Amino acid sequence: MFEDRRWGLFKRNLQPTLTLWSAFCSFGLCMAFLGPTLLDLRCQTHSSLKQITWVFFAQNFCVLVGTIIGGLFKKTFSCSLTALFISTLMISAVFSIIPFCNNVLILAFVLAVAGLAMGCIDTIANLQLVRIYQKDSPIFLQVLHFCVGFGAFLSPMIADPFLSETNCMLTNLTANGTSADLAHIRNSLAHPHLVNGSDVFLEPNGIFISNVSYAFWIMALINLPVPVAVLSLMCKQGFGGCCRRKKSPLLPAEELPSDLQMDRLSMGSEKTLQEKDPDSFSSCLRALYLQESPCTFVVVHIVGATVLFMSDGILGEYSGFVYTYAVEKPLYIEPRVAGYLNSLFWASITLGRLASIPVSGKLRPATMVFINLGGIIGTFVLMLCFPVSIVCLYVGTGLLGFFLSSTFPSMLAYTEDILNYQGCATTVLVTGAGVGEFVLQMLVGSVIQSPEADIFLVCGLTFGCLALLFYLVLLLVHRLHNLQSMTGPSKTPTIAESQFSYQS
Repeated sequence: MFEDRRWGLFKRNLQPTLTLWSAFCSFGLCMAFLGPTLLDLRCQTHSSLKQITWVFFAQNFCVLVGTIIGGLFKKTFSCSLTALFISTLMISAVFSIIPFCNNVLILAFVLAVAGLAMGCIDTIANLQLVRIYQKDSPIFLQVLHFCVGFGAFLSPMIADPFLSETNCMLTNLTANGTSADLAHIRNSLAHPHLVNGSDVFLEPNGIFISNVSYAFWIMALINLPVPVAVLSLMCKQGFGGCCRRKKSPLLPAEELPSDLQMDRLSMGSEKTLQEKDPDSFSSCLRALYLQESPCTFVVVHIVGATVLFMSDGILGEYSGFVYTYAVEKPLYIEPRVAGYLNSLFWASITLGRLASIPVSGKLRPATMVFINLGGIIGTFVLMLCFPVSIVCLYVGTGLLGFFLSSTFPSMLAYTEDILNYQGCATTVLVTGAGVGEFVLQMLVGSVIQSPEADIFLVCGLTFGCLALLFYLVLLLVHRLHNLQSMTGPSKTPTIAESQFSYQS
């Protein structure tokens, strides 16, 4: 019965769901291309290693800004679709423009635009999918984040045949560049904090010889059907303006479940629902200032975002620095062999998200988050127990990716369920995850060159323990929030409730 109802919801919302999933493929496609192509882009822009690594900062920072901006476009579904169409179209445009960026500042600006688009897609897709399915959203969120892993796995495969195997700058010193050297440099440039310009000599002057432009144009063509799909859905829904306060449903009222039919609500009830659904961070802060919600309502947002700050930070710092950890002491793995660690990590994330789709239909999101965080801590403990074992590093990398894969969608579904799908949990949690990925990367990058060889794994274990600690706090806050909800008649009525009572 439960599966039949979920399948019925999926069939009724088939086009919106597939469109949001495809948009997240665009997000993944744009997320993973920069690392393997950065050396060729450095040659294309005739820049130094220190200069080209600023494009990482430009993209990552604007992803954070984009997640906040995306929360401003959730007033209506038509408004969200408009922002989603512009964002996905911008990603194709960015892929097309990158081959013509011959200056590192122009390239940084273009990738900053891509970061804004990625942030908007991240917030809007998560938010709208939760709105469509609400308590049935966990399994659909797992598919959504599987699409990210698939896109992130696909883009390096597209770029690989077109990467330069020898020095991409044709000069008198070209003979000094070897395929192995460039493989080492390319993997080292996965994050800017570890690059030492004195380690490797790359001549900034010369003739640029690379076929990497074809990879970007192929990715632009592959991504092009996504904005077309969004535009098709916009035509079906109607081009509603972003400034309208009335929320239009995803489907006509007669096609929606009875509990989602807005036309069956009174005008006062519909206004009450709108007042309980803030449109942005400013609305959330205003609700707190006006005491429209109990204090636990706000604490759930903060603690949930903190858990994802840690867990997504682990994902970012591990994918960025596992190669550097592998090629240095005490492991000293050959650069070409160490390069497979990133591929293994993303492949295990993609596989884990695929496996979590049926599992999320059997386990509660709270249980999945607890298992994942415990698995993350256990994996780091395993690798710390055998710090010089290459096999253990590879096994640990696969296990870590698997446990990290479903943490974000499960945490998002659990937090929204606590708040009864009111408030701005999606926007806050997506932003917290993005900030964590950015900040913890910089933190680990600043200490990974310390004399302690296992500092990289110690940092991961510390972040994992903190994530579990804050998650236990969230479980406690959840119980307190339920107790406050049970004592609802004695609490001070909210402004929206007062207005509704007055109208009655």
